[in-house]
Amino acid sequence: MLGSDLVTILGDAHQVQGTDIEDFDITDREETLKAITGMRPEWVINAAAYTNVDGCETARDEARTVNALAPQAMAEAATARGARFIHFSTDYVFDGKQEAPYREEDLANPGGWYGQTKLDGENLVLANSPRHLVVRVSWVFGPAKPSFVDMIIQRALENDSVQAVGDKFSAPTYAPDVAGWLEPFITTEAPGGLYHVCNSGSCSWREYGEKALEFAAEAGLPLRTTKVEGIPLSSMKQFIAPRPVFSILSTSKLAAATGITPRHWHAALRDYIFEKYAPLPSRS
Repeated sequence: MLGSDLVTILGDAHQVQGTDIEDFDITDREETLKAITGMRPEWVINAAAYTNVDGCETARDEARTVNALAPQAMAEAATARGARFIHFSTDYVFDGKQEAPYREEDLANPGGWYGQTKLDGENLVLANSPRHLVVRVSWVFGPAKPSFVDMIIQRALENDSVQAVGDKFSAPTYAPDVAGWLEPFITTEAPGGLYHVCNSGSCSWREYGEKALEFAAEAGLPLRTTKVEGIPLSSMKQFIAPRPVFSILSTSKLAAATGITPRHWHAALRDYIFEKYAPLPSRS
């Protein structure tokens, strides 16, 4: 999702070459080094990850290879080329026990293997070069792939009642907005390091879903409900790995480095829903 949107939006101002597993396999170190060297980039952006939080608990070797060792190889290839590297990470590196938005200097203490492998990847990338960037995002949504937003709308189109977790809090990140937030790093010598990047504001999954339904109804979708019932995270018995209950990210460092204050997630969510759903034939 994130990679596809970055290719599209950054491609308006830059020469961007998107790659996928058909081009080269990032779990093959030598293939990765050879491919990146051959492309001769000025920047390398890694949006690939093993993101199945529960699957990581059993596929531990694969998760570590994709989330830690592959970014390390990409960072090394970028450094050898004289290029800079952007690697995306996650709010799941935190245990969720803090009661204030997490800053970059706050202690990372993952509760599950997914978060641990992502943290390992961060450390390996940043150790390779101070010019590289690690960008933590949370609750990503965007046009390239269905997400929680689309799931909750679909449920409300088909059911009279909809539920979502009401006691887990973070901040949504609109994938197309990320490209604009990265632009100052790409076009200037803005400092590398660790950055938190997400839309401003925060919410629970329940609040997130209910706001999505509010905008969907405004866009004219024939929803059967616009209310979302809150349920506890503890009721999600299918979850294997622990999830941080509070993982709101502070973007003050991003603002200090770039002058950018991310817009509120309400504005981004409304744009997404109207652009995707308002033009549907059923609206006429």
